[in-house]
Amino acid sequence: MQDLYDYPVVIEVTVAWGEMDAFQHVNNAQFFRYFESARVQYFDNLKILDYMNNYARGPILASTNAKFLAPVKYPDTLSVGIRSVQLESGRITQEYAVWSHETSRLVAKGESLLVFFDYKAGRPCEIPPALAESILKLEPYLAEKASS
Repeated sequence: MQDLYDYPVVIEVTVAWGEMDAFQHVNNAQFFRYFESARVQYFDNLKILDYMNNYARGPILASTNAKFLAPVKYPDTLSVGIRSVQLESGRITQEYAVWSHETSRLVAKGESLLVFFDYKAGRPCEIPPALAESILKLEPYLAEKASS
């Protein structure tokens, strides 16, 4: 699980029996919940939810996808990593990786696009500079990508 070091935010998820489907593995839709839980932790680390409450601006999920690499079965614990791979003026592209503790392998990958949104005006907006600064502090390599 060395690749976990590439992700600034990693959460641990215990697989529940009820997440399995008729094919005796975790239902594919459940992985989007794992991604969501990692994304919420990422937001918590940056205090984005506080910012949304104070200024009515914040990210909204525009799209997401997943690639399933291996089945996951109960019982298992998963490590779910999240990182931003592109920071633009009003959007963030993020990647997810899910590792199984039981099988010691990468079992799923995903990506999402978040658009920053002004909830009062009802339209997309720029990422506020203070928030962009916080993201770059958590993930300094994004500044290098933007300048190249």
